[in-house]
Amino acid sequence: MSETKLHMLFNRARADDRQINELIGLAHGIIADGIVNQAEAEYLFKWIAANAPLTENPVINLLYRRVDKILNDGKLDAEEAADLLETLTRFSSGDFEIGEALKATSLPLCDPAPTIRFIGSSFCFTGTFAFGSRKDCETAIAKLGGNFGSLTQKTTYLVIGAYATDSWAHSAFGRKIEKAVGMRAGGVPISIVGESHWVEQMR
Repeated sequence: MSETKLHMLFNRARADDRQINELIGLAHGIIADGIVNQAEAEYLFKWIAANAPLTENPVINLLYRRVDKILNDGKLDAEEAADLLETLTRFSSGDFEIGEALKATSLPLCDPAPTIRFIGSSFCFTGTFAFGSRKDCETAIAKLGGNFGSLTQKTTYLVIGAYATDSWAHSAFGRKIEKAVGMRAGGVPISIVGESHWVEQMR
């Protein structure tokens, strides 16, 4: 790799780090009083919109899509406010790296990823999703003829949200993943897929 390209990559990484630090600081400020209001959500969206074109960092780009979806109707309702508060709280506390790409080497995803059949299939969701709230995910499944619910022997697909890290086994949603892995090892025909594949299959 040429010296020029190395220099460009270094500058890109440094810019990404600075923006992530700023985003963490912004998140701390927004959640300080334990609520997220309309003005705060709109300010967060404007900040991300101004910075997203400057970086390819998935942290900023995924959060941009998340907030854009929440504010799509121009109003932040109570459920959306609570959802955004949880996302920003976990992000700023370092509980997970928001937007980190799912890695087949660290998460027990099916490889190769299966073709997802929606009609008549049963879905279970775990983790935090860039697509939206859990209710958003379940609504999308219902529109395509699928069912959703808790993880059981009849579950066809366990879908893991995009906001996951290498430390998934130590997280609250890790227990559900471990249970699905055990079911799969025991012969239960359950597939474990990542959010990105699930969303791609819906198109």
